[in-house]
Amino acid sequence: MAAVLQVLPCLARAPLRPLLLGGAVVRLASGMALAEQARQLFESAVGAVLPGPMLHRALSLDPGGGQLKVRDRSFQLRQNLYLVGFGKAVLGMAAAAEELLGQHLVQGVISVPKGIRAAMEHAGKQEMLLKPHSCVQVFEGAEDNLPDRDALRAALAIRQLAESLTADDLLLVLISGGGSALLPAPIPPVTLEEKQTLTKLLAARGANIQELNTIRKALSQLKGGGLARAAYPAQVVSLILSDVVGDPVEVIASGPTVASVHNVQDCLHILNRYGLRAALPRSVKTVLARSDSDPHGPHTCGHVLNVIIGSNALALAEAQRQAEALGYQAVVLSAAMQGDVESIARFYGLLAQVAGTCLTLAGAGASAEEAEQLHELAAELQLPDLQLKEALEAVVRARGPVCLLAGGEPTVQLQGSGKGGRNQELALRVGVELGRRPLGPVDVLFLSGGTDGQDGPTEAAGAWVMPELASQAAAEGLDVATFLSHNDSHTFFRCFRGGVHLLHTGLTGTNVMDAHLLFLRPR
Repeated sequence: MAAVLQVLPCLARAPLRPLLLGGAVVRLASGMALAEQARQLFESAVGAVLPGPMLHRALSLDPGGGQLKVRDRSFQLRQNLYLVGFGKAVLGMAAAAEELLGQHLVQGVISVPKGIRAAMEHAGKQEMLLKPHSCVQVFEGAEDNLPDRDALRAALAIRQLAESLTADDLLLVLISGGGSALLPAPIPPVTLEEKQTLTKLLAARGANIQELNTIRKALSQLKGGGLARAAYPAQVVSLILSDVVGDPVEVIASGPTVASVHNVQDCLHILNRYGLRAALPRSVKTVLARSDSDPHGPHTCGHVLNVIIGSNALALAEAQRQAEALGYQAVVLSAAMQGDVESIARFYGLLAQVAGTCLTLAGAGASAEEAEQLHELAAELQLPDLQLKEALEAVVRARGPVCLLAGGEPTVQLQGSGKGGRNQELALRVGVELGRRPLGPVDVLFLSGGTDGQDGPTEAAGAWVMPELASQAAAEGLDVATFLSHNDSHTFFRCFRGGVHLLHTGLTGTNVMDAHLLFLRPR
């Protein structure tokens, strides 16, 4: 109720603007200029992993000789090229592939989220849409990212196409995040509902994502290398847009073109651990028993070439290049930011404090206590690729503004029923952290955005904040702590300063997790 009472006044009136004089006016103008640069860098990161640029980097076609080159491999095309795909970004990937490959493409089947064609058309993104007379059949399903009957029909059509191929054929597989829900094909007699029920039971008893995927693959016709087996003896080229930290090909969309390293004993061990083996449906027992006596197909996928064509690291590298072109000392901290948003926000707050001191005291550095807290928190987060030492050394060397970049997928512990997403909640928490720390004579701005253009169930990709956020919000009658306690970050940013801190990009047609940008500019 408190959140509701707080929201109503801000929707009923224009946000109050506190009187800004002298240096405050200059800082506001400086902040808006920084925000515009942050938006530009975020858009450049997304632009690097859009379907068109990615496909053209990964594939090259010799029209005269009919040779398709993928990295250092060449394939002869002679009316033998087929396409399948599944994932949130696959509609645009398929459109780019068809434009590049033209008449060489014989037939295709893709499985994409429900409503995505209408959304792309509404957004005016014609480059993300297949041509009217495309040879690629489109299935829409997996509403709310959950496997459903429509997605099952798509998976069976993909399997049918794959199984029809011969040793003379080449299958191009397009994969992106969300592909797992869009490719559900349980091994009969297991039904889709039985598989979903078992997965939910395991999750409710504390099974982790690796354990869930092990069970899913064992009960699936296409995951865990199943699609590659169905296409054998055709050659398979799998082009993958990664939305998983570390880009493990066996995890993205549950690895349909990667041989599973797990066997039925691993499955039984997991089911025993969570007390579910005795309660298994007969159909699941039948499939596991069959797998035990007759190994689940050939273990290797030697006829497959798996290529990561887009990732968070690639997006950050482009933003880093653009930041350097704008005159920033730019450093990528990590492409594997994960953990609770509260801890990640504290990390960014401490990082801004320590880096700001290094920057404004010509290398004298922050206090030993602050630096120690930062390194302890970094150790707790256990980020495998964190370049903290290198980043701080770069800040010390910097003679001007600094941009620290990171990406990944933090998590939110839901406590309330507000509206938001992990990017907006992270930004709001970082704003609070920045406001409570002495940052010295330096302008600081933090932006967090989802590269798919949609943060949670909202129309925003994320938000940007500065250290003045909490005090400015209080002047408008907004209590940040109340919004955070209800996980109501989107409502806060809609109210705060008329919504100017929200990052709106629209659906981008791609997805490589999130991008975080931290700017420090000496005054």
